[in-house]
Amino acid sequence: MAGQEIKKTRQSSALAQDFVQFAIDSGVLKFGQFKTKAGRMSPYFFNAGLFDDGAKLGRLARFYAQQLLLEEEKSQLHFDMIFGPAYKGIPLAAAVSIELARLGRNLPFAYNRKEAKDHGEGGTLVGSPLKGRVLIVDDVMSAGTAARESIAIIRAAGATPHAVAIALDRQEKAMENGVDVNYSAVQYVTNQLGLQVSAIARLTDLLDFLALQPGDAMGEHHQQVMAYRERYGVD
Repeated sequence: MAGQEIKKTRQSSALAQDFVQFAIDSGVLKFGQFKTKAGRMSPYFFNAGLFDDGAKLGRLARFYAQQLLLEEEKSQLHFDMIFGPAYKGIPLAAAVSIELARLGRNLPFAYNRKEAKDHGEGGTLVGSPLKGRVLIVDDVMSAGTAARESIAIIRAAGATPHAVAIALDRQEKAMENGVDVNYSAVQYVTNQLGLQVSAIARLTDLLDFLALQPGDAMGEHHQQVMAYRERYGVD
C-alpha cells in the first residue's frame, strides 16, 4: 500500500513538472513584475486565458484529468459531475469532461450564466441538472470568491459541492479587508468551506522546476520567486 502511495506521489510530481514546462512554453506562465489583485508585485504571472487554441486547451484538459484520476485513486475525491463557473470555468469544465470521457470516466457537466436567461428554458444554469457530488473546475483561486458563489449555486440546486480542481495553487496568503491573513484561498476553501482542492501544480512545484533549470536567467527567477514566497507564502 505504501509503495502504491509513493508511486502515485511521484506521478503527481512528474505531472506538475510537465505542466509547469507546458505553461511556460505556452506563454501562460511568465516572469517579470506583475501586480496581483491583492496589490502585490509578483515575480511571476499565470494567465490561463492564454490557453487559447484547441491544442493547448486539449492538453490542459489532459493535465486536469490525469491529476483528478490520480487523486481519485489515492483519496476520497469521488465526484459525480462537473461544474464550470462563468466565465473561465465554462470551457475548462467542457474540455475536462471530454478528456475524462476519453479516459473512460464519462460524467455530466453544467455551467452557469452571469445573467439569467428570460426566454426559452430561462434560468442561469446550462447543461446537466446539478445532482450528487459536484466538482468545480476553475483556473486559479485568488480569494475563494468564485468557489463560494459556485457552492451557493450548487447547494441551491440540491446538490453537494464536493471539491475544486484548479491549475495552479499560488500558495500565498489571502487578504481580508485589505489585510494579509495567515492562510491561502485554497486553505480557506479546504478548512472553512469543507471542500477538497486538487491542483495540477503548486508554487513549490514551480520552485522545484526553476531550481533544476540551467542558466543565470532561471536562477534569477528562482531567487525572486523564492523571496516572494518567503514574504507572502503559506505552508
